[in-house]
Amino acid sequence: MITDEQWRQLLDTRATNPAAVHRAYQARRRRQRLLSDQGTLFLVAADHPARGALGVGADPLAMADRRSLLDRLLTALANPAVDGVLGTPDVIEELLLLHGLHDKVVIGSMNRGGLAGADWEIDDRFTAYDPTAIAGKGLDGGKMLLRMVDADAGTVPTLESCAAAVSALAERGLMAMVEPLPYARNAVGSLVLQKDAVALARAASVAAGLGSTSAYTWLKLPASADEVLDATTLPALVLGGVPSARPEDDLASWGRSLRHPTVRGLVVGRALLYPPDGDVAAAVEAAAQVLRTARESVDGTRETRERAGAKARAGEAHA
Repeated sequence: MITDEQWRQLLDTRATNPAAVHRAYQARRRRQRLLSDQGTLFLVAADHPARGALGVGADPLAMADRRSLLDRLLTALANPAVDGVLGTPDVIEELLLLHGLHDKVVIGSMNRGGLAGADWEIDDRFTAYDPTAIAGKGLDGGKMLLRMVDADAGTVPTLESCAAAVSALAERGLMAMVEPLPYARNAVGSLVLQKDAVALARAASVAAGLGSTSAYTWLKLPASADEVLDATTLPALVLGGVPSARPEDDLASWGRSLRHPTVRGLVVGRALLYPPDGDVAAAVEAAAQVLRTARESVDGTRETRERAGAKARAGEAHA
């Protein structure tokens, strides 16, 4: 929990000592590699407010309470299975000032200009971190949202900007996390995520080809059928998406995708930070257990295949 004294100090620092933010970036102890010892990556996401997406469930202002949001993030980050956080500069800097990001992976969110519900939502300008800042501040990578709407020309500048960011991050040896989501407008003009395998596989394929190299590109994808995840060799992370009323259904959905060999972990925000019962620690641990179980399944399948292959090769050599 953030104490009253910690909160007062944070507010005072914000008002009187802006240079403390730079020092906090420089003082952060960085983790040596992205993946955990188990070969997984589990991040909590907190970049929703910068896009004007503050609601969770029936509460339209759930994420507007910054102290509550930071407290929930610190609770999640306290679980050793959580590798780090994805966020915009304001959130990342507050967590830094609260000493919550040592030895954690930190991914900077880059384009948040496509405000939720705005007429220009698909023209998603880069308004937060840029590649130069991500490298200079010692972050571990940058994330970009790529919503694709065939009938909206606003998709084009976002595609171009994402491609440039992928290239620029790769030049610096940093992860480029691309979240490709296919949308269409319904009869009243609202954007609706297209969840069918054809649309998702197409979006993943487009995202994988962005930039001058894909060497540092990761994909952030909805829990998907195998034919979607089969569309690329790039490492993927399953996103949490809009939380359902039944957390167990979300966990089961993530677990199925986590068993695919290209999927390395989870990036989840609202579903873990604002669970229906309010128990953030329990929600995070439940997701961590799903990830552990899925990884054990993947490793077991790989070992079985390797043993079978070695046996077959030995038989061929003997023949």
